[in-house]
Amino acid sequence: MNKRSTFEIGDLQNKIFHSASSFRFNKRYLLAICLLPVVLILYFSINVGNLFRNVSSSSNLRFGGGGGDLSNRMREAELRALYLLREQQLGLLHLWNHTTLIHNNGNDNNTDRNELEEFTSEILKQIRVNKEIQQALLSSHRVGSNVSEEVFDGNVQGAGSGVGRCRKVDYASERRTIEWKPKPKPNKYLFAICVSGQMSNHLICLEKHMFFAALLDRVLVIPSSKVDYLYSRVLDIEHINKCFGRKVVISFEEFAETKKNHLHIDRFICYVSLPQPCYVDDERVKKLKGLGLSMGKLETAWVDEDIKKPSKKVVGDITAKFSSNDDVLAIGDVFYADVEEKWVMQPGGPLAHSCKTLIEPSKLIMLTAQRFIQTFLGKNFIALHFRRHGFLKFCNAKTPSCFFPIPQAADCITRVAERAGAPVIYLSTDAAASETDLLQSLIVVNGKTVPLVKRPDRNIAEKWDALLYRHGIEGDSQVEAMLDKAICAMASAFIGASGSTFTEDILRLRKDWGSASVCDEYLCHGELPNFIADNE
Repeated sequence: MNKRSTFEIGDLQNKIFHSASSFRFNKRYLLAICLLPVVLILYFSINVGNLFRNVSSSSNLRFGGGGGDLSNRMREAELRALYLLREQQLGLLHLWNHTTLIHNNGNDNNTDRNELEEFTSEILKQIRVNKEIQQALLSSHRVGSNVSEEVFDGNVQGAGSGVGRCRKVDYASERRTIEWKPKPKPNKYLFAICVSGQMSNHLICLEKHMFFAALLDRVLVIPSSKVDYLYSRVLDIEHINKCFGRKVVISFEEFAETKKNHLHIDRFICYVSLPQPCYVDDERVKKLKGLGLSMGKLETAWVDEDIKKPSKKVVGDITAKFSSNDDVLAIGDVFYADVEEKWVMQPGGPLAHSCKTLIEPSKLIMLTAQRFIQTFLGKNFIALHFRRHGFLKFCNAKTPSCFFPIPQAADCITRVAERAGAPVIYLSTDAAASETDLLQSLIVVNGKTVPLVKRPDRNIAEKWDALLYRHGIEGDSQVEAMLDKAICAMASAFIGASGSTFTEDILRLRKDWGSASVCDEYLCHGELPNFIADNE
C-alpha cells in the first residue's frame, strides 16, 4: 500500500513547510488539498456501502440469502476507510505541530501571522471533521461486532487534546495618549458621579471620568461609600497616583479634609439629559447633601443626550461644554458617554502613565486570585463568565438574543475547551445549580468531562483566601466580584457573556495585562440561540 499516493501527506507537508518559511500561503489551494481526501473517503465509504447494500438486497431477493461475502466486503471497505482517515489525521496532527512551531518562532509581520493563524485554524477544523467521520463510521461496528474500538481510536486520542493551544494576542503598538497634569495651587477638582448599574458600570464610569479630568486639568474625587461603592476595598487609589508620578486622584475623605467646612459643588453639569438629567434621582441628591455637600441647580450640557442613543463626541465637545474656572465641578453620569472610543478603548487607556492599566484589583485581591489559581487551576485553564440571572429577559429584548439553551452553550464551550487543550474551566456565574449541573454533564472532550471549578465556600483548612479573611473583607460581594474578574483575567482563554459590562471589564484587563488570547470570545459568538421564547 502506498500511503503517499493515496493522501500525499508527505508532499503536502513539503509544500507547506516551504511556504511557511515565508509565511505566505495560498489558502484556497491548501484548503482544497485538506478537504479532498475527506470528500473522497466519504464518497467512497458511503457509495460502496450503498452499492453493497443494493447488491446484497438483490441477491437476497433472487437467491433467498447468500449475501455474507458482500457484507464482509462492505465491512472491510468501511474499516479500510477508518484506517485511512486515521492516517490522514496523524498526518494533519504532524502538520499542525510543525506550523505551530513555525508560528511561535516566526517573524513579527502581522499580515503573515494572521495568514498562518487562519491556516492553522483550518487544519484544526479538518482534524475535528476527520474525527467525526471516524466516529460515524465506527459506530456501526460497536454493537454486535468483534471489532475492538481501541484498534481505531486508541492511537488518536490526541486528535483534539494537546492541539490548538491559545497564543497570546500582541496589542503592542504606539499609543495615542495625553498627559494628566492637574493645575496646582489651588487645585481644581472633578467630582465623579456614577449612578447607573452595578460595580462594573461604575468602574467604566470612573475610567471615563479620569479621561475627562485629564482633559479639564482637574484632580478626580472618588465618590464616598455613603453614596456609592466602597472602592477602597477593591481598588488601590495610591496605585493610580503612582502610575502618574503625581496626585491625580483623591478619596472623598481627603477632599473633605482639604475643603474643611466648605464642601460645595460649584457647578453640577449633566452629561445625559434623558430620561432625566444626570440619571440622578431625588434619593441620590439627598445622599449627596447628607455628606454635607451643598450644590446649585443641575445643568444639562446637551438637551437631547439620551442614554438609549448616545451621540458620538470628540475632545473639543468635552472641553467646550465642561471647561470652567470653578473650583469643584461635578459631571454625571458619564457611563453612557461615547467620546473618542478608539482612543479611550486602546490597551492601557488614553492617558500617559507607567503602568499596564490604571483600574485593576487591589493587591490583596490579586494575591488571593494567584493563590486560588495555584491551588485549584494551574497555569492552563479556561475562564467562563456564564451570566444567567436576569439575562433571559435582557437578552431576548435584544436582536439577536444572547441567551443560549444549556446544551447549545455546552457545545460552544466544548469547542473552546478542545481548542485550548485546558484541563479545567473556571466558572464565574450567577446561575442556579440546576443549570450548572446540566452544563457540567455536557462538557466532554475526548470522552472525558472537563471540570467546572467554582470558588468554594470558606474552609479554615484552605489557605488560599487567608489574606481576605485576615483583613476582614471576606464575604464582601464586591470583593468577590473583583476576585472573579482577577481570576478570569489571568486565564489562558476567556469565554464571556455578550452585553455584560462584567465581561467587558475582564476583556479590558486581559488586553491591558497582555493575557488576551486568540481563543477569547463571547459565548456562542456568531450563532443564534436555537430556541427563543416569546416576549411578554
